[in-house]
Amino acid sequence: MATIVLAHGAWSAAWAWKKMRPLFAAAGHQFFSPTYTGLGERAHLAHHEIDLTTHINDVAAVLDCEDLKDVTLLGHSYGGMVATGVADKSRRRIARIVYIDAFAPQDGQSLFDLLGPQGTEMMRGKAMGEGAGWRIPAVPMPPDTAPEDVAWATPRRRSQPIKTFEQKLRLTSREPPLPRAYLYAKRSGPGDTFRQFAERAKSDSSWKYYEMDASHNPHITCPQDLMATLTKIMAET
Repeated sequence: MATIVLAHGAWSAAWAWKKMRPLFAAAGHQFFSPTYTGLGERAHLAHHEIDLTTHINDVAAVLDCEDLKDVTLLGHSYGGMVATGVADKSRRRIARIVYIDAFAPQDGQSLFDLLGPQGTEMMRGKAMGEGAGWRIPAVPMPPDTAPEDVAWATPRRRSQPIKTFEQKLRLTSREPPLPRAYLYAKRSGPGDTFRQFAERAKSDSSWKYYEMDASHNPHITCPQDLMATLTKIMAET
């Protein structure tokens, strides 16, 4: 049995992993999926000062309060920023990190640094146009998402506080990296944002590298395949 903790993606929350919960339970795993402040069922707490540190603290607090150890930490998409910070803050509790089509930052980088000028300009424009300057409205889901899943997810997706994308990650640990794996979804979206991290993982022996024939949200579009791949990753790391 594994203890699995999720750092979810932007605009998302615990609800988005609904299809994965019974799969983890059937395999005997404990699954914790904390929702970040200002999103999902905690959207009523949204305010303009929420930043990346807020979300890192949200997840790290679950590790502490539940006294979790030997954790498999999943970071999906923006959640890779959060998971990297959580691993730095709560290193002794974590056995491995799995980045699922996620940002994999280094010290001093923000999500906007990794997204690049064009993507950053688009996000800032959305915030200024529809988000009162401090919230980024949700982007479209991958085109291969089933219509019923789009209908289920769309009303639950919430605007992302822009400071979570602007704040640069500051890492303090000088220990060697934890065991880590990168899972790249090959049906890439516009700009193929996550290929840069996939290429880095493939060329660095401190990473394990995996691929899926999936779009950006395999926990929604192909949960059984994601479960099989995660099972393999946990066995090999």
